Amino acid sequence: MLFRSGQITASLNGSGANVPLVQGTAQNSTSGTAIDFTGIPSWAKRVTVVFNGVSTTSTSDILVQLGVGSTPTTSGYVGGQSVFSYVSGVLNSTSTAGIPVYNNLAAYVFYGHMVLHNVSGNLWLGTGLFVNNNTNISTVSSAGTISLGGSLGMVRITTATAPTPTFDNGSINIFYE
Repeated sequence: MLFRSGQITASLNGSGANVPLVQGTAQNSTSGTAIDFTGIPSWAKRVTVVFNGVSTTSTSDILVQLGVGSTPTTSGYVGGQSVFSYVSGVLNSTSTAGIPVYNNLAAYVFYGHMVLHNVSGNLWLGTGLFVNNNTNISTVSSAGTISLGGSLGMVRITTATAPTPTFDNGSINIFYE
């Protein structure tokens, strides 16, 4: 990674050329059933999804889905998560529909991030760490992998039982490089 006056660049595209760290446009997660970030360039090798006070109207897990072009891939994931709470202990879930973020209470508000790494070709690995506002503050760790049918072009944040639950708080943004 190179640091220059006001600019951060990283040589991640395999060509040796420097590529910028690009900040997306934050989207409110205060309504709707999905938040899409499209137009991710094919040279991107790492995408970071940032949750700032995100919550939904239900207890459905939040899912991060990757896609080709502007179409999310909704199956074929090997994804799982664990929530650690000193009151509840450890709770786990898995998903083949996306990389899950555990959510068992509609009142939870999530802060954190998930980093999506290009392993090689169209194979992606995501790892995330989140905290929620539970009175017994819990941390959630998530991980998953997917082999896409082409170059990554979009990221969708939705819920495991969409379209029923909707987002009702916060904002989400991405950074890619």
